[in-house]
Order: sequence, then C-alpha cells, then structure tokens
Amino acid sequence: MIATLDQDPAGRTMRTDFEFTLPRGYVDESGAVHREGLMRLATARDEIEPLRDPAVRHNEAYLAVLLLSRVVTRIGEISEVTPQIVEGLYAADFDHLQQLYERLNTNADAVGVIACPHCEEEFEVDLSEIRDGPQGK
Repeated sequence: MIATLDQDPAGRTMRTDFEFTLPRGYVDESGAVHREGLMRLATARDEIEPLRDPAVRHNEAYLAVLLLSRVVTRIGEISEVTPQIVEGLYAADFDHLQQLYERLNTNADAVGVIACPHCEEEFEVDLSEIRDGPQGK
C-alpha cells in the first residue's frame, strides 16, 4: 500500500481507504492474531468529536486512542474497532497506526533526509512514497 491519495486519470475519484499490516498484530480473546487491516482518511468530525470525551479531558494522550478507533475500520476479521481494541494493541502496533494516521491525514509534504549506507552521502527522499508493511508487499 502506498500512503498517498490516488486519483483516476481524469481526477474524479480519490482513494480514501488504505490497507496496513501491523508489525505484531492484535491478539483477540481466543488468542487469534490479526495483522492486516484498513484505515480510512479522517474527517474534521473524527478529529473534533473525541475532544468532547471526558476521558480526553482527563488525559490528553487518550485522544490518539479515540482517533484511531474512529478511522481504523478493520483489523483482521474485526470490523468494529473500539477504543478497547486500540487500547489492547501492542505499543509497536499503536505507534505504527499513529504514524500511518499522520502520513495519511497531514497536508504537508513528507520529506526526510537519509544517508547512503555505502558512501554516507545524505539526500532528501519523499516519505509519502513509503510502502506500509513488510517489504515486497
């Protein structure tokens, strides 16, 4: 999956759902591991509504949990992603989803500086072209 907005050649459609693969995976009550999922683009309402939640007023860090539970539409066979499911993610998976959310929902150009492992020369790369999940997917 490429974390960019794709339009058809005529510019009439926009992709709003993006597949992802969790590094560890969500383990459900039966012990099954769910790694593949789907995240949709956030709306203004997605970002505003959680601010009204008393849990966010008490602990601002909880905002990320509520945001992700609104935009992650599927994890494995689970199609109702609740805040409790997001709370149950391993830290690596939670971080992975937060980074994907940022890549998908920010308007800024994502540019990073990397160094060649051979000559150590540094150069800029467009991070919006980074693929999610294991290499080769």
